[in-house]
Amino acid sequence: MSEALWIKVIGTVPAVLWVAFAVTVYLTLRVTIIDRMVPRLTAVRAMGVEVELAGELLDRAQEESPSPDTPTARRTALGRLAHAGELLPGGRILWVDDHPEGNTPLVQLFRAAGMHVDLARSTEEAAPLLRRRSYDVLITDMARQGDPRADITLLRLLDEYDVRTPALVHSGSWDPERGVDRRLFAGTTVPTELVHFVIDLMERSRLGSL
Repeated sequence: MSEALWIKVIGTVPAVLWVAFAVTVYLTLRVTIIDRMVPRLTAVRAMGVEVELAGELLDRAQEESPSPDTPTARRTALGRLAHAGELLPGGRILWVDDHPEGNTPLVQLFRAAGMHVDLARSTEEAAPLLRRRSYDVLITDMARQGDPRADITLLRLLDEYDVRTPALVHSGSWDPERGVDRRLFAGTTVPTELVHFVIDLMERSRLGSL
């Protein structure tokens, strides 16, 4: 073999060695790489499905709301939901409204996020639930069964039972100029705002600041 050919052969040895090294590393770590990557890919796909479902439910809630929000606000709310995957699962909501059918899309949305949602049609139905169980969030409408101050009656019940669950008002007739009770975290007529408030309260609950 000529000297020039030997020089070419020797010159290819480092490249061959690197290829062999890369193949060896891949074969050695292949199982580990697959084990680590597959759950992440599966999680991404699952998140995509969850966000798509959340978008559909939020759209339904907007359609039924007297105060639908903007497309930008919708995207922002869905973005927060996507990043709240560790906050919401296991959270507990008590939702008091004498017309619960109007809240169905949002109830389904929070349940799809892993939260437990109990429904009550009146303060009387809510009372035993508040005494027996611990909730992270209380959502209430304003007027019920002819009582325009039903929400205040419910908040007074929290004081009576020494229940420290933060409350949100979600009602088509919410009027902030009426004044805000000290037990009330926020009030809104807008579905996307309610999503933000629930996430805010769950963040505080998880951090133990309530």
